[in-house]
Amino acid sequence: MSTPIRLTHLDSEGAAYMVDVTAKTPTVRSASACAEVACSPQVVAALRQGTVPKGDVLAVARVAGIAAAKKVPDLLPLAHVIGVHGARVDLGVEDWGVRIEATVRTADRTGVEMEALTAVTVAALAVVDMVKGVDREVTLRRAMVTAKSGGRSGTWVRPAQGARV
Repeated sequence: MSTPIRLTHLDSEGAAYMVDVTAKTPTVRSASACAEVACSPQVVAALRQGTVPKGDVLAVARVAGIAAAKKVPDLLPLAHVIGVHGARVDLGVEDWGVRIEATVRTADRTGVEMEALTAVTVAALAVVDMVKGVDREVTLRRAMVTAKSGGRSGTWVRPAQGARV
């Protein structure tokens, strides 16, 4: 018989609440995430040539992702307000579309996994928004946390077979 899963944001009666992290000591924490946007060969060519009608897709997506990492508590009602002390969003054009990777860092009481995941997904949405007029079938796919470090649970890295983007 397996042990039942206990979700940290639910009390003993099943009601949602914000976990109290007051007593936790701030530590340096980092999280990385990735996502991909599948595009048509025409969009890939336009991205490589810098000829997408709406402008510099990768620059806009990068800034959107960084801004999004700082807005997580506004989007997720149980997320803590933390200091995002560093956010990097990198985008690369591949033959199948756009690869997006983000790393977010803090020195706070709770981790930044949701900030990293929000950064890559919002960056992906910005790519979709900027190319959807050229490619109606553009698809955001495979968003995931790939690594985290710091805090009580220490370092975790997604096994290689699931991390490809």
